Amino acid sequence: MQEAVELHAELRERAGKGAARAARRAGKVPGVVYGGKEAPKIINLDPRELQKGMDSGAFFATIYTLKVGDDSERVIPRDLQLHPVKGQPQHVDLLRVTSATRVTVEVACTFLNEEESPGLKRGGVLNVVRFAIEVVCGVDDIPQGFDIDLTGLEIGDSVHASTLSLPDGVELTITDRDFTIATIAAPTVVAEEEAAEGEEGEEGEEGVEGEEGAEGAEGAEGESEEDGEKKDDE
Repeated sequence: MQEAVELHAELRERAGKGAARAARRAGKVPGVVYGGKEAPKIINLDPRELQKGMDSGAFFATIYTLKVGDDSERVIPRDLQLHPVKGQPQHVDLLRVTSATRVTVEVACTFLNEEESPGLKRGGVLNVVRFAIEVVCGVDDIPQGFDIDLTGLEIGDSVHASTLSLPDGVELTITDRDFTIATIAAPTVVAEEEAAEGEEGEEGEEGVEGEEGAEGAEGAEGESEEDGEKKDDE
């Protein structure tokens, strides 16, 4: 079970764009709590607490205990609007949850034992296709993360969804294929060098052909001059 993180808020008296702008001017982030067969609740939050959650990399997969005065309820972030230039939080939507609530969340991947991969030791490159995996699960079953073991992987090997160890109650949202999570690709420097060698070989062949063509042309000119001299003698 995921440990809930506390998030503090205060009730906002008025709704609407004007009230939201006033909250931002006061250094707060406006938000709304909805769901759970209860009326929506308009709130203001501390931007520092939201930023801390954003920096964790698991903001939308974290269960928070929202404290508003003496009341508390469990919520999960569903939407976050950011300032287009500054990147600061501008508005947040929070969904009320219970132990029976199932949600769709993205769980971050952590890649382990890179030093135990022969392909990476030989200069291969870890090509990450998915940094996070989307799953459906109960709010009490949200995984902390997926550990991807790279031990023994050679250049050309791939890690697929079938290698994941899913906890009970957790299901992948993509079930129609064994999708790729990461691959060990060949070194890009080697590929570039091979391409450059191929181009040099082609240029060399063209140069030889050009010289031969030039020599042939000189020979033809020489024959034409000799023919002209013979005609003059005659």
